[in-house]
Amino acid sequence: MSRASALRTLVFRMLGSHLRIISAPPQLSPALRQKGAAFASLVNAKDSNSPSIKSHPQNSAMLKELVPAIRRPRMAEVNRMDVLKNLFEQHFHAAPDRIQPLQGELGGSGRKIIRLANRKDRAIGILYGVREENAAFLEFSKHFRRHGLPVPEIYAEDLSNGAYLEEDLGDTTLFEFLSKNRTGENIAPKVVEAYRKVVAVLPRFQVEAGRDLNYDVCYPISSFDRQSIAWDLNYFKYYFLRLAGIPFNEQALEDDFGCLTEFLLSAPRDYFLYRDFQSRNVLLRNGDPFFVDYQGGRKGALQYDIASLLYDAKADLPPDLRQQLLDHYLDRLSGFITLDREAFLRHYYAYVYIRILQALGAYGFRGFYERRAHFLQSVPYALKNLRWLLHHVRLPVPLPALMDAFKGMLASEKLQGLASEAENLVVRIFSFSFHRGLPKDESGNGGGFIFDGRSLPNPGREERFKTLTGKDAPVIDYLNQQESVHQFLASVLSLVDSSVSSYQQRGFKNLMVSFGCTGGQHRSVFLAEQLAKRLRARNGLEVAVRHLELEKLGKRKALQ
Repeated sequence: MSRASALRTLVFRMLGSHLRIISAPPQLSPALRQKGAAFASLVNAKDSNSPSIKSHPQNSAMLKELVPAIRRPRMAEVNRMDVLKNLFEQHFHAAPDRIQPLQGELGGSGRKIIRLANRKDRAIGILYGVREENAAFLEFSKHFRRHGLPVPEIYAEDLSNGAYLEEDLGDTTLFEFLSKNRTGENIAPKVVEAYRKVVAVLPRFQVEAGRDLNYDVCYPISSFDRQSIAWDLNYFKYYFLRLAGIPFNEQALEDDFGCLTEFLLSAPRDYFLYRDFQSRNVLLRNGDPFFVDYQGGRKGALQYDIASLLYDAKADLPPDLRQQLLDHYLDRLSGFITLDREAFLRHYYAYVYIRILQALGAYGFRGFYERRAHFLQSVPYALKNLRWLLHHVRLPVPLPALMDAFKGMLASEKLQGLASEAENLVVRIFSFSFHRGLPKDESGNGGGFIFDGRSLPNPGREERFKTLTGKDAPVIDYLNQQESVHQFLASVLSLVDSSVSSYQQRGFKNLMVSFGCTGGQHRSVFLAEQLAKRLRARNGLEVAVRHLELEKLGKRKALQ
């Protein structure tokens, strides 16, 4: 974390002539965070007659202590990729011969996720510089596995270098599975069944495993308490409302935040709160769910996690399905605790709201502040959820200023513009044979990217693959073992990702990407599917895939 970005995290210039600090960033040590909080109280003082903070030697010294601490790297710079390779070799007694980065700049966590593999074994390597967060994930993983919960096995770890190796659970997230098996609000039964399995497991995390969990390792805080709620609410206020230009009364909104916080804290909170229980953090293997990314977990209320899943903006679940899944969750939860459904539901929608506000704060920080436009593609879906809540839900506590802010968001031309952008771009992906000519662009835009896959190893030359296609597992495994294929795909993804972002910002409606190879059966099909998988993970895109030679092959077989 750079000095400048850390200071921007520390300081908010949002109150007219007043400089205000919300909290010290969690990357600082506890002692320095405590000093940061004290420093914040000095800066936040609104007495216009008070002297400059720099005029006090003690305050100036405090600032000088904070800034170098922010500036210092968290660990010595070493080649941490070599650390992962060594961990792999120590565990499997063989070196990896393939290394594939799985998460690029689209992610928001800062962690590097890498697949390491050889012909026999494979694993996921994680590189991340925050030791406390890594320690929390490792401790939680081992604890959950002792309880028989479906989480990755930890193979090896090197906390001093911010690296660990875990079980490879595959590539299919619940979000991707949903995206590929829906048409609007019509969601395939197999997806609904997957969601039912997910919500059925949740009480085991919250209650069964939560009973004897070591909450001392939680990071950055051990409980979803008043301070944790304040972080989320201020995140929303300063990074979303302010930067989106939504007007609000500062004092009235603070009063509502206080009222909402008191109501949230009145729910029972002696359970494990997963914190980021959403469709991208569930992997499906042979139809069964496995869970990751619980390193931010802490003690809290039951309502938070089920609200996170069902009101996940990107998933855009229909209201009827949300209710069915909520009922199924409560049925399963009643097997673990004596459940008062009415009391649970009294607090439920307040937790839905706080989760949405936390997500909007994240979208605002990444999108408006850091100018990473793809994060703003989730905003229209969050607004859709807010619109439904305003029409169908009345909270037990009055929050007039917050509700006015929501109405201002729904009426905002700036945010409506994001909604229209999210609906505009259609990406059409083709595979084809160079022997039969290039795909035609029916949109009238004259075509788009054309990538030539003939330089890559050709599975069609091997007898075992001749009757298969780039959609079949043996061909996929073969191509995934080729380093040249990973390099090719990385270049393609970089170019297409950049164009997608630019097209959306400029309001374009169509982008065409074509992959060619000799026969249009193996390499081009594989490449097209890989790109489609990447793009379906982004909101605001309609992705359509056509395999021209496979279509012709299918027609010929139908005529035989």
